[in-house]
Amino acid sequence: MQLLQEVRPDLMLLDIEMPRMDGFEVARQVRASEPLRTLPIAMITSRTGDKHREKALALGVNRYLGKPYQEEVLLAAVQELLAKP
Repeated sequence: MQLLQEVRPDLMLLDIEMPRMDGFEVARQVRASEPLRTLPIAMITSRTGDKHREKALALGVNRYLGKPYQEEVLLAAVQELLAKP
């Protein structure tokens, strides 16, 4: 989150399971931040159950992909998210 104060990426790829702060908390903080609120977020995770998907989408995650993912599916999601104004 500290790095996001200095540099705003075009897109964020998150996993749920990360050190220090899980992906849900990162998504929550990004959506609560005025300068980052519209940052596209794709979550790529081994947690493919409905409970985790619904939580991520409720937090404002734009795409939710399960692991293992297909490269063409990820690339299509990235292209779509980057094409949005």
